Amino acid sequence: MEILEILGCLTGLAGAFLLSSNSKNSGYGFVLFLLSNFCWIAFGVINNVPALVVMQIGFTYTSLRGIHRWKLISKHQPEVN
Repeated sequence: MEILEILGCLTGLAGAFLLSSNSKNSGYGFVLFLLSNFCWIAFGVINNVPALVVMQIGFTYTSLRGIHRWKLISKHQPEVN
């Protein structure tokens, strides 16, 4: 159980750092957020914390939406050499 908390925190913080870096790799922050969401959902289910599970399901949607938009935008932008 404790490993889920640690992984949820670390991947969430790393995701926030990547997004805030505003670099070409910023979109990977959404992937890290998604991993964090899964950890927190598992933690919430194991520990019977339904509000946490509901919140993380909502955050999972935003992470998936961010990944989708990131991939669409990167597909349509020309590469800069």
